[in-house]
Amino acid sequence: MRLVFLSFFTFIILTTQAQYFLYWNDEFDQTEINSANWTHEIGSSGWGNNELQYYTNSPSNSFIENGLLKIRAKNEPIFNSQYSSARMISKGKFEFRYGRIEARIKVPMGQGLWPAFWLLGANISQVSWPACGEVDIMEHIGNEYQNYGTFHFDSLGHRYHGGSYGLDPTLFHQYAFVWTPTTMTWLVDNNPYYSVNITNGIGNKEEFHLPFFILLNIAVGGDWPGSPSTSTIFPAEMQIDYIRVYKDNSELGLAENQESLVNVSPNPAGTIIKVQSLNSAIIKGITITSSSGQTIGTRAINLLGEIDVADLLPGLYFITCIDESDRPYSTRFIKE
Repeated sequence: MRLVFLSFFTFIILTTQAQYFLYWNDEFDQTEINSANWTHEIGSSGWGNNELQYYTNSPSNSFIENGLLKIRAKNEPIFNSQYSSARMISKGKFEFRYGRIEARIKVPMGQGLWPAFWLLGANISQVSWPACGEVDIMEHIGNEYQNYGTFHFDSLGHRYHGGSYGLDPTLFHQYAFVWTPTTMTWLVDNNPYYSVNITNGIGNKEEFHLPFFILLNIAVGGDWPGSPSTSTIFPAEMQIDYIRVYKDNSELGLAENQESLVNVSPNPAGTIIKVQSLNSAIIKGITITSSSGQTIGTRAINLLGEIDVADLLPGLYFITCIDESDRPYSTRFIKE
């Protein structure tokens, strides 16, 4: 489901200094949840908050319908819990450091409901929480008409800070988080409402200079929202239209002078791309790398300067060309 068309090569300007382009995304346009992006956490341990739900990987609790990811909490006995729900994570599938992450979401209201779109440090298995760091981009509780944006960290024990933004959560809103080496900023519908300085790990914030992964879930009950009441409507459903992560050139390590010397067309690409040196150099070798850093392999280039990319999955790729003097030139392209 889309309200506007987004070109995969559209640049968005977040500040006057930085240009961001699409780095990773899930538009939830397939018929099933993409296992290359997501896994489900399963169980009912209270999750550190005395929550009441049991998380499952059942298609009755998380599924795609009409271009939307739907996470559904249900009032049904399951194992030792009264409620079932889903908690999806990108850990080990997609992790990132710095950039802009945004999602278009609407959430249910009701006493005891706690939907969230958030991030955890990818090193949580090694250092535990809160030393891994946590960023809550969207949290909503109960019947409140506001969104909470919060970050958690370890500074001689658990500490947290954040802000809130008034809205009607039952309508779709874009929840975003802009993360740079110096600041973290929370936004709703492109309106910033909270920001914090993290320069050089200031104030014991070192964890916010390491990779994080994405989480989506609906919790039921817990210390913060309290337990559901007889007025809480089940099933309760959070709907996610898309999640997109953007990066700027500096974070990808592509120098502007490199990119100016090689051109890829068409971009976005279909099955064939043409690679052209803009300084008349002869290209003798090409290597393609995925956005996660995995080397896809070398590609043969024909006399027309074309290479076959039909086998690549949709997404962002980097292409490195070697000329006759063994000089590398790098750029990027989107495979549709």
